[in-house]
Amino acid sequence: MDETRQAVIEGLEAGPVTGPELADELNMSRAAVWKHVEALREAGFAIDGTPSGYALGDVSGYSGPLVEYGLDAPFSIDFHDTLPSTNERARELAADGADDVAVVANTQSGGRGRLDRGWDSPAGGIWTSLVCRPTIPPARAPLYTLAAAVATTEASREAGVDAGIKWPNDVVVPADTDRGYRKLAGILTEMEGETDRISWLVCGIGVNANVDPSALPAGATSIVQEASAVDRRAFLQRLLERFDARRDDLSATLDRWRELAVTLGQRVSVTHRERTIEGTAVAVTESGALVLETDDDRVTVTAGDCEHLRPASDQT
Repeated sequence: MDETRQAVIEGLEAGPVTGPELADELNMSRAAVWKHVEALREAGFAIDGTPSGYALGDVSGYSGPLVEYGLDAPFSIDFHDTLPSTNERARELAADGADDVAVVANTQSGGRGRLDRGWDSPAGGIWTSLVCRPTIPPARAPLYTLAAAVATTEASREAGVDAGIKWPNDVVVPADTDRGYRKLAGILTEMEGETDRISWLVCGIGVNANVDPSALPAGATSIVQEASAVDRRAFLQRLLERFDARRDDLSATLDRWRELAVTLGQRVSVTHRERTIEGTAVAVTESGALVLETDDDRVTVTAGDCEHLRPASDQT
C-alpha cells in the first residue's frame, strides 16, 4: 500500500475526522481526500460518513488493500478476483524481479497440486502464492515448503482446527477414514536457480477455509466444516506473518515441523517416479527429506507421494 493511502487510513483510524481536517493534516486537497476515501471504500473498507466526519468501520472484507492493512510481514499483496493459477502469476512476477509478493485470488480456475494434479479452488478458500528470493543453498529449498506447512498448520490451529502435517506438503485433520485423515491444505513449491543459488522461489498455498463441504472433493475437509467460518483476511495475515517468522529461522522451523508432523511414527508408502518404498517414517533430515525404516534398511527419500498405511490390526 502506498504511503499516502496508508496516511489516509491512519487519519481515519483516529476519527471521526472531517475531509477538511484530513486535507490539512496530510497537506492535500479536499478532492484528493475524497478520492482516497472512495478508493478505500471500493477496496472493501467500511468508512462511515457521520455528522462529525469520516470514521473507519469494519475491515473484515477480502481484498489486497485490506490484507495489507495491519499486516506485520513484508509482503505486498497482488490480489485478483479470479486467476487460472496463483503460482503461474507468481512465476511471472518472479521473472520480472519481484520479491516478497503474495499473489492472492478469490478463486482459481486452473489450480494445481503436486504431480500436476488438479486443485479445486472455489470461493471461500485461501489461494495464495508467495514470491521469495531466499539466500539459502538450493539443497535447503525444501525447508521453505516445511515453513509454509508449519505456518498454515499454526494458523489453522489458531482457528480451532486440530491440524497436523503429512510429509512433505499436506496439512491434514485426523479422521476415521481409510487414510486416517482428511486434507485441509496443500502446498506446491517451485523455484528457478543455478547449482549454487536460488534465483526465485514460489510457494503456493491452498487452504479450504470457508469452502462449503459440498464443494470439496472426496477425502478433503475445510475449516468451516471442522470448526467455524474464519475471517479470511485475518487468517491470511496470520499465515503470512508466521511464514515470515519461520523462513527467518529454518532450524527452529524444522523442529516445529517435527512437533506438528502426523507422519513420523507412521507406516507409510512413498512413491517417487516408478519406485515405491514402504516402511516406518522415523525422521526428517536437516534438508527436509524423510527417513524410512524398512524391513531391510534405512532409506532417505527426498521427494515422493506419501500415503499413510493402516496397521494390519485396523483392517477388516
